[in-house]
Amino acid sequence: MANELIIQGRLVSKSDIDEVRELLACHPEWSRWKSSRYLSEKWDWKNPRGQLKDMACRSFLLKLEQLGYIKLPERRCASPNRMSKKNQVIPPVLHCKNPINCKLKELIPLELIPINKRTNSYYQSLFDFFLFKYHYLSYKGIVGENFKYLFLDRFNRPLGCLLFGSSAWKVACRDEFIGWDIETRQRNVNLITNNTRFLILPWIQVRYLASHILGQVCRRISCDWQKKYGHGIQLLETFVESDRFLGTCYKAANWIYVGQTTGRSRNDRYSNIKVPVKDVYIFPLEKNFREHLNT
Repeated sequence: MANELIIQGRLVSKSDIDEVRELLACHPEWSRWKSSRYLSEKWDWKNPRGQLKDMACRSFLLKLEQLGYIKLPERRCASPNRMSKKNQVIPPVLHCKNPINCKLKELIPLELIPINKRTNSYYQSLFDFFLFKYHYLSYKGIVGENFKYLFLDRFNRPLGCLLFGSSAWKVACRDEFIGWDIETRQRNVNLITNNTRFLILPWIQVRYLASHILGQVCRRISCDWQKKYGHGIQLLETFVESDRFLGTCYKAANWIYVGQTTGRSRNDRYSNIKVPVKDVYIFPLEKNFREHLNT
């Protein structure tokens, strides 16, 4: 077993794996759902609102099985997880593509619409389709803690969208900037969120628009996160492919460049997966962010 096995943000020991194996052996009649609920309760695996993280635990078990450590019982029903539909095509949504080329002051004030279960279904569909169709990385869905924004101009015309998700587990330059050791990082990494997608629609050509949107989001995201998950955010991060982009909008919005990634995937356990080197930018949301992130 590797010296450091991390799954779902949890440092996994040999005794953890042995405990899961014993549970599955003693209760072969249990469903995957029942096993994940049991482990969530036993390990006190809860979110800040006190709710069991049984979906995270189920993903944990699936990844253990994929790595060859355990064998789960047969699935009793189809998974509701959108991420399992890797070949899913998000259906097109009718939208206007008339070019917008003007000064920023002609579009403001902008409206940032949080995308969640209570949001207008048309806006939800627009968000999914825009990222799927127009972002260079595309989009099939997201798991874990996340927040989505669709932004409109003063005339209610969509301009693009932003997606924030789980922060990277380990980034040397970021961790050094914060002053993290391994244990502190493991305890507080959920206080950081990663801007995994940022899209300005291709027919929009408005100078300073991207940095203006980042500024608006930085002022509200911690409060939005608190309402959704029961805890705020101390720091934002993003990774910019240095061969593809200059990170201009992040620099203009006063994000801080702290270094580069090593060219390894976050899912690479054996240093075999090569990915583009990325510039790492961060944005502290509080003046005393280091104090909060090092408690």
